[in-house]
Amino acid sequence: MSGDAGNSPGEWPDERTDAVDRAGLDEPAARLPDQATNELSIGKVAEATGLSVHALRFFEREGLFLREIPRSGGGRRVYEQADVDWLLLCGRLRDSGMPIATIRRFATLVRSGPGNEPDRLALLQEHERAVRAKIDDLDACLEVIHGKVVTYEQHLRVGTTAGLWAPTPLTLPRRDSSMQ
Repeated sequence: MSGDAGNSPGEWPDERTDAVDRAGLDEPAARLPDQATNELSIGKVAEATGLSVHALRFFEREGLFLREIPRSGGGRRVYEQADVDWLLLCGRLRDSGMPIATIRRFATLVRSGPGNEPDRLALLQEHERAVRAKIDDLDACLEVIHGKVVTYEQHLRVGTTAGLWAPTPLTLPRRDSSMQ
């Protein structure tokens, strides 16, 4: 891992960087300006990730970071750009429906270092299957919605909207007086 002066032993920057790049997260807005010290405050990390300070503390408490977040002499958390990149990836995983427990498991596997790549791959493949199934379900919903849009557009275009969707009031069955 030569050339990665900002990374601690046991961190796997190539995997994180590749994953972040493939997830489309290496956007200028997501990158913090280079700083002489590479130290980022919790406020800067919150700003860069869109997470609240409370959420960042939650991530730390739940063991979702790839490293223990060090503290400054004054007791303040000190983050690095690699932490921001990891949080952005976790945000994408979470936004796509991955449960916190699964993100925690993934973080634990990555933190553990080499030798468990098949487990990481299996975890990601399972999530990918779940996301694809969700997309398929949403595509089916979109087809129905689009069909309705087309129908309404056609009716509005020719002026035949009367009765297009006129549900009748719900009538409840009468209660049998003998059941009272």
